[in-house]
Amino acid sequence: GDSKNKNLIIYGFESLSNATNQDMTFLNSNKYKNESLNTKAVACITSPNLSKFLPENCIKLNVKNVLYSVTLVSKMFYPKAETDYLDKYLQPSDKLKDLYPNVLFGSNVLIGKNVVIGKNTEIGSNTIIESNVHIAENCILGSFITIKSSLIGNNVHIQDGCKIGVKGFGFIPNKSKNIRTPHTGKVILEEGVEIGANSTIDRGSLSDTIIGKNTFIDNQVHIAHNVKIGKNCMIAGQVGFAGSATLGDNVVIGGQAGISGHLKIGNNVKIGGGSGVVNDIPDNSQVMGYPAVPLREFIKQRKNK
Repeated sequence: GDSKNKNLIIYGFESLSNATNQDMTFLNSNKYKNESLNTKAVACITSPNLSKFLPENCIKLNVKNVLYSVTLVSKMFYPKAETDYLDKYLQPSDKLKDLYPNVLFGSNVLIGKNVVIGKNTEIGSNTIIESNVHIAENCILGSFITIKSSLIGNNVHIQDGCKIGVKGFGFIPNKSKNIRTPHTGKVILEEGVEIGANSTIDRGSLSDTIIGKNTFIDNQVHIAHNVKIGKNCMIAGQVGFAGSATLGDNVVIGGQAGISGHLKIGNNVKIGGGSGVVNDIPDNSQVMGYPAVPLREFIKQRKNK
């Protein structure tokens, strides 16, 4: 609306330093003011207190939540970004197309027995959906994924290389021979869950392994059998959960943290990266360190060293 050129066309969405005079960009922190002062972008999504760090000829689009607005706008520019791995030129077998007419498959997809796949779901090449799997509508599955014994809700995204529903690390130790415990539970991924590349989620032993609605899990995360994770959690890369750990809602965990088995982590808990959690954590806590302690205590320990 600020532009005098009513026929202005913007061709792409780029970073501050890479944007040309045909691109849009964004600025959400004064840490990037050197880049923003020199950006060539024609327009920038930002906030009122940061717009002063932009060139005069750059159109300032002031919003309340910069990153949220960036997400909405970037999806307008790149609507296929989440499915660009699908090979549209290699067609699945006629049998698959007949069984699942409203599903888009890449090449070499294998489907086992007792599998239901909802409409508008997309499955990348070389993925294997084994027996006893129910996938709901509007899901996006990448390539080289293996899924078995799982219930997957609407709008779930699973990135390349994930292994979901594999049997857990359950056994009875014996001096002469370890005896494996049968695992007969499922993995349940509720609506809106996202699982990062090369993550593994074990099926439950008797009860189920459950990932709550709208929880996002980064790459290379391991979730053991019977783990219960609440809603709206954010779990960074290389986090590991031992069996039967339980997390509340809105939990945030930094990268490479470890959660011991049979622990209860409350709602709204924040766990720093690299922490080792060996005790229960009450609601609304912030912890860090190994073993993990309240954040203030961790900072105090570091100062005293």
